[in-house]
Amino acid sequence: MKTMELDGSSSLMAPEGSGSVPAEYVQARRHTAYYRFTQQSLPACKPVLTPTWVISVFLLMGLLFIPVGVVVLHASRSVAEIVYRYDTECVPVSYKNNMVAYIKDSSAPKLCSFPLKVNKTMKAPIYIYYQLDNYYQNHRRYVKSRSDKQLLHGLAYNDTSSCKPIQLHNGLPVVPCGLIAWSLFNDTYRFVLGKSELKVNRKNIAWESDRKHKFGKHVYPFNFQNGTLIGGGNLDPNIPLSDHEDLIVWMRTAALPSFRKLYGRIEEDLHADDVLDIKIMNNYNTYSFGGRKKLVISTSSWLGGRNDFLGWAYIFVGSSSLMISIFFTLLHMKSRPFMETNFSSRNKRSSSASD
Repeated sequence: MKTMELDGSSSLMAPEGSGSVPAEYVQARRHTAYYRFTQQSLPACKPVLTPTWVISVFLLMGLLFIPVGVVVLHASRSVAEIVYRYDTECVPVSYKNNMVAYIKDSSAPKLCSFPLKVNKTMKAPIYIYYQLDNYYQNHRRYVKSRSDKQLLHGLAYNDTSSCKPIQLHNGLPVVPCGLIAWSLFNDTYRFVLGKSELKVNRKNIAWESDRKHKFGKHVYPFNFQNGTLIGGGNLDPNIPLSDHEDLIVWMRTAALPSFRKLYGRIEEDLHADDVLDIKIMNNYNTYSFGGRKKLVISTSSWLGGRNDFLGWAYIFVGSSSLMISIFFTLLHMKSRPFMETNFSSRNKRSSSASD
């Protein structure tokens, strides 16, 4: 038999070489582990934050973060980007005072054309985005108004109560149902350079996981946008949902009221001083709620699109760390003579007392 010490006051006999352990032994071990945890008697490592360590850590953070921030900011600035707001520019003069009436008037011309100059060489692929501002796709009722199972299984799935109020029309189910699909963005863009129109590739703009696992390959739009109140774009009933990539992109809702969504790609380079003739079908209604529409043409870098925030954040944290390290160094140098004087006087008093 082997005696196992559990704590300072008790012990338990555990058999040696036996395959089974008594229940009392296991329970006592658990009790001891719980006791040591609650009494904070477990082994631990507690670093000693000396002035040298603190100054070194802040100095190292500054020396690492600032170069990383400069590299990230340079990558962001290398992205060529053109942003153009067109929602107000594409409204005829006669409708300037009543833009809502313009967008609701089906007889009003919706085609808008304007030139756009390329200021910097843009290497292919060139990404085309539409940007919406003051558009709250993160609203709770809007986000919930969809049926993921219907998107995958179609009419075979009947429970679409989550899609209210766009659930049924004339007693028949709507596929895809819900407010998100009903409000599908439907502005279109064409780009003409010189006398030739640039081809916009609208394939592979959605996530592959969404196309394969969230939208059915044998699910087709049914009874969609047939009501009196039309929310946005329509869908070809002969094309399965997995191939409606503009719908798939739209249904991945944005978290912020200003967002961009990928429209397509231009697969050829654009050179500086090129002038694009852009033709837009201004169909989507953002005038009712004060929304804004923008066309974004952008290249990308190893970091993605243009976003200076990450680079400036690294530089700010690195600079702050350097300033803190310098401040702590000066503070330590100022207080060190005082501490040495106190230490020496204490030693003299202790030596005189011993004598």
